[in-house]
Amino acid sequence: MVVEGFLVGLHKSPYHGFSAEFSEHRQYIQGDSLKNIDWKAYAKSDKYYIKQFEEETNLICNIFLDTSKSMDFKYSADVTKLQYGITLAACFAYLLINQKDAAGLILYSETPYCYLPPKSSRAYLQTFLTSLGQIKPEGETHISNCLELIAGKIKKRGLTIFISDFLENADSVVKTLKNVHFKKNEVIVFQLLDPAELNFNFESDSVFVDLETGDEISTQPYFIKKAYREKINEHNSFIKNECLKLGIEYNLITTAQSFDKALMNYFMKRSRMF
Repeated sequence: MVVEGFLVGLHKSPYHGFSAEFSEHRQYIQGDSLKNIDWKAYAKSDKYYIKQFEEETNLICNIFLDTSKSMDFKYSADVTKLQYGITLAACFAYLLINQKDAAGLILYSETPYCYLPPKSSRAYLQTFLTSLGQIKPEGETHISNCLELIAGKIKKRGLTIFISDFLENADSVVKTLKNVHFKKNEVIVFQLLDPAELNFNFESDSVFVDLETGDEISTQPYFIKKAYREKINEHNSFIKNECLKLGIEYNLITTAQSFDKALMNYFMKRSRMF
């Protein structure tokens, strides 16, 4: 429903025209490339029609999804970061497989515990979705450990998508992204955060609990709000700037936002690969 609703809202799919397999006609719209006009159809009808094409690709995409305990958080939004991430991963798999591309899945926290190699068959989508439906948040986040243990299984270059809150050592995050990028993979990053993790708009005296370690701290949010915001902005900006230096697509998404932003950024990245 998320994907189809999004596609209906697009005026023109960026997927048309990448291959030579004819799909169907549609009426010419101002701005369309003249090279795709079917002149034979024009001769018969005296109207301009555009040839649309189905994409023939063999893109391989691996989706890394962080399932650590820190992802099991919600405050300002209706869903947890993990629930949002699961839906996002499912949307990407649906898009990829329906475009005859291969989708793979790596679930990780302290270590990777589920690996589905990329495949493009329609039947494989059910396997993909079943694995997503069985996720339970657990453990701490160690993205570098994940890549070290899974790197040997990712042998073909393609598109790599990371979905995480990246609430761990920023240097480790950047190092991991660099390693993937330097192997000539296209990389797109989705950092998921609850709005409260950005604005820290807590008002009354509170007890904050680290979901991964269980550590607790009692404080008055008002007195630490400024320092917290500076720290989280510094953390996020470092990751973003390092991604931009490498040409990695970075997206900060809050769980209160619709999925349209993430899907549009994926479409834009995907279309630039051809």
